[in-house]
Amino acid sequence: MAMASFARRKAYLLSRNFSNTSSEAVRYSFSITSFSRGFASSGSEENDVVVIGGGPGGYVAAIKAAQLGLKTTCIEKRGALGGTCLNVGCIPSKALLHSSHMYHEALHSFKSHGVKFDNVQIDLPAMMSQKDKAVSNLTKGIEGLFKKNKVTYVKGYGKFISPNEVSVDTIEGGNTVVKGKNIIIATGSDVKSLPGIAIDEKKIVSSTGALALSEIPKKLVVVGAGYIGLEMGSVWGRLGSEITVVEFGPDIVPSMDSEIRKQFQRSLEKQGMKFVLKTKVVGVDTSGDGVKLTLEPAAGGEQTTLEADVVLVSAGRTPFTSGLDLDKIGVETDKMGRILVNERFVTNVPSVHAIGDVIPGPMLAHKAEEDGVACVEFIAGKVGHVDYDKVPGVVYTHPEVASVGKTEEQVKTLGVEYRVGKFPFLANSRAKAIDDAEGLVKILAEKETDKILGVHIMAPNAGELIHEAAIALQYDASSEDIARVCHAHPTMSEALKEAAMATYDKAIHI
Repeated sequence: MAMASFARRKAYLLSRNFSNTSSEAVRYSFSITSFSRGFASSGSEENDVVVIGGGPGGYVAAIKAAQLGLKTTCIEKRGALGGTCLNVGCIPSKALLHSSHMYHEALHSFKSHGVKFDNVQIDLPAMMSQKDKAVSNLTKGIEGLFKKNKVTYVKGYGKFISPNEVSVDTIEGGNTVVKGKNIIIATGSDVKSLPGIAIDEKKIVSSTGALALSEIPKKLVVVGAGYIGLEMGSVWGRLGSEITVVEFGPDIVPSMDSEIRKQFQRSLEKQGMKFVLKTKVVGVDTSGDGVKLTLEPAAGGEQTTLEADVVLVSAGRTPFTSGLDLDKIGVETDKMGRILVNERFVTNVPSVHAIGDVIPGPMLAHKAEEDGVACVEFIAGKVGHVDYDKVPGVVYTHPEVASVGKTEEQVKTLGVEYRVGKFPFLANSRAKAIDDAEGLVKILAEKETDKILGVHIMAPNAGELIHEAAIALQYDASSEDIARVCHAHPTMSEALKEAAMATYDKAIHI
């Protein structure tokens, strides 16, 4: 059934003329041109594909293009591949999340497991060194993959001089022009600034600065209660900082299923994190040793002050296209600065493509990677596809929260009759055995067909558990399909099976 579903979807894509009318972005019609492996008859050698940006979307696109037989060059301004994610985002933050969790466990949990220490200390420089080593090894690994796949790597800042030419100011101080039949913009995103708050990466930091603090702040204020802010708040909170999160909206992580969100917030509060919701920052004073914030209710009202040693600004991210000279070649963007593309990731300029954070869709590294693969598959005359409704999202706190598909609020808005199945980890034998049983699995399924609409997990390893659900959604599986798959015992994955059983019938262990 599942394979037949995939075959039907592929046949459907192949039969389409790929003229898209999605409300998510303005789309453009075009004709499919034949792929040729020829080179320019004069001047410098022309590439089949040029990728601007060596982050998760860009480097994956470059490698995939080379694997498909396309002559490929990747341009990266940082001088280190992996983009924001690998250098100052996903990877270093997960390193610190893991290290800080180990410290927290040693401090609070080891005794109950019969492991005792006379003294537990933090060696922050060693912790940072471990993080930096992980980043360095991974960036070098990508360079090795470029060599293996014969991707040309140009280190420098690229900008368009024509729809098929990119001028690169190299990090060595020179300049070169890179030509390509197809140019992919994969320049990612940058920290979104807030009016009146100047980031100096010392007292007022972005996520980049929060990954490299030289000492543990006594008081850390996080402005913004999204994924990044809560993760970095967790790191420093575990290491001893007093964490206060200021959020303009009424909820933390507004994209999260509300039932899961409420439990998640309670968990973070139990860990010592404080939340000030429906509040905006209207003033910042850095004249003293620390930072004094002036706060005001989002709807207006009496002002209050909040003091901190360090303030982390984590109000989201914005597409990074600065310096590309898109206006010179006429590439169109929307009011949020996102590049507009069709289903083949082609802009209104036929030779220019765009992927990842610079186009509409979730700003996630794994979404950018899928964009990159699909984009070069189209360039090579194949068929690519990314379903943004089935991209999993994970908050890497402890417990983690992971989800894929629709929230219960979204299902209600659609007007679909549905069933809900839930199973708590307190009833999961593996979770109880390791004494880490906070959280639950929640499944939403269409009432008539039992088709799974969304899965939400709060658990220590939710980010690993969610992929079974992602596969189920990708192949339009029912909750009964998951429930009838034999899951190894004892595992945390059994909670997903039990939640599926609870969705279409009844769970066993509760």
